[in-house]
Amino acid sequence: MHAAIDSFMAGIHRLSRIHPITPWCVGLVLLIPLPWIATNNYQIYLLNHICIMIILATGLNVVKGFAGQVTVGHVALAAVGAFTSAVLSTKFGMPFWVCMPVAVCVTVITGAIVAVPSFRLEGAYLALATLAFAQSVEIFIRITNYLGAASGIGGVQPPSFFGIVLRDYGAYYYLVMPLTVLAVYASFAILKSATGRAFMAIREDPLSAAATGVNVKRFKLLAFMLSAAYAGLAGSLMAHMLPGYIHPNNFTIIEMVVVLLMVVLGGIGHIWGGVIGAIIVSIVVDVTRDYYFYQLLMFGLVIVSTVIFMPKGIGGIIDRYFVSRRFVAAREATAARKREEVGRLPDEEQS
Repeated sequence: MHAAIDSFMAGIHRLSRIHPITPWCVGLVLLIPLPWIATNNYQIYLLNHICIMIILATGLNVVKGFAGQVTVGHVALAAVGAFTSAVLSTKFGMPFWVCMPVAVCVTVITGAIVAVPSFRLEGAYLALATLAFAQSVEIFIRITNYLGAASGIGGVQPPSFFGIVLRDYGAYYYLVMPLTVLAVYASFAILKSATGRAFMAIREDPLSAAATGVNVKRFKLLAFMLSAAYAGLAGSLMAHMLPGYIHPNNFTIIEMVVVLLMVVLGGIGHIWGGVIGAIIVSIVVDVTRDYYFYQLLMFGLVIVSTVIFMPKGIGGIIDRYFVSRRFVAAREATAARKREEVGRLPDEEQS
């Protein structure tokens, strides 16, 4: 098992030496045949749903994992993107390729507004402020007839690409999947950039970050806006996917707990862990759908257990595995080098 993982990682490193984007292109190609493996249409729908959840969880990781801002209003941002896209499609007849960027822009502006409390609030107080925002958005949608009120909005048109309308889940997958890979790649690029280092400095200690010249307010604002862009993209994709119907119940506090569980289980601040967490939690939510009234209790217990027994999540286990493997490899190399040095000594020195 260890040898297989080591050989896989060695192959990834060889591909990245060709060009940094090469492993991502290979991963994209490997994901193409997944709908062909699915045995029914519902499984293809689940693939699309998982991709959208990965985008949403990755966006939450940007603001919570990278910048350390405690927010529980991420699903409300997705609702803003979804209903903006739905209104543009149903009320104004705009195509998906116009609806999606407009929805992302509107959500980014909303994210900038949500970021304002973070300038003065931290921790639980910021969480309460963003929770109030999330509840306000849900209530506003439910009482606004123009947004479908409690009935939701139907008839959202599917995307079309060079005259090909993506009406079924299989065709829609080839739109959602590349956008998901691009979103994950962008989060890695952000993390490795100067902006990502500024985010992590703020996460560790805002006062120390400010003392070293980091504009804390500016980068907090940027973190919320980037996270909102991910949420707006996920919401727009959710709205245009078959059957082209969205409802306020898609963006309740339960859905927020689900997304939060994805990030916590995967490991806060760990991108691949968040992706794995999104996949696992999406499947578990689907399997336990018959126990809807107990889901929130189950998810709460999983979050508490993860924080207590696995505080760094799945990502922490992955990091610990590779760190221990590197430590063992370094120790074995040192021991081999010492044996080689001893072997070259004269016999009398060895004795």
